[in-house]
Amino acid sequence: MSSKLEAGTRFPEISIAKLGGGDMVLGQPSGDNDWQAVIIYRGKHCPLCSKYLKQLDALAARFGELKVSIVVASADPVEKAQAHLADLEVNLDVGYDLSIEQMKQLGLYISHPRSAKETDRPFAEPGLFVINGEGNLQLTDISNGPFVRPDLEALLRGLKFIRNPENNYPIRGTY
Repeated sequence: MSSKLEAGTRFPEISIAKLGGGDMVLGQPSGDNDWQAVIIYRGKHCPLCSKYLKQLDALAARFGELKVSIVVASADPVEKAQAHLADLEVNLDVGYDLSIEQMKQLGLYISHPRSAKETDRPFAEPGLFVINGEGNLQLTDISNGPFVRPDLEALLRGLKFIRNPENNYPIRGTY
């Protein structure tokens, strides 16, 4: 059984393989960004994930304007991850081969495939984490099925509000 990550606590830095070579670290912003959004998706077998990743890709520049880098990851092996991203024609940093232990570390729900047609291994249900400049969990949303995910436009509006220093907005849910 996994336990959920607590808002305001240090986000675990998890290193996973990255499409295109090398590794990526979940929880470490890239480039000029000081925050990071980590989106965990179910995998190539999930049409709702495909739609969500396309929406995310279309909004990536707006995340960048807020200095929030984006990474996405799944338990798919490299072949499936490559095929999926080629089909989608998106330009996102994609991690693959997320292990069951890493999924548990993130507090994600994990499902068994319904059949070999779906996929050949356990996979994570959707999760979204926003890590702030101090490396702490600012926002989190995890789901136990593909049908519940944060609206990305609403997330952007929220991040714009949170990132505005005049609002002095704290991390919520820490009681």
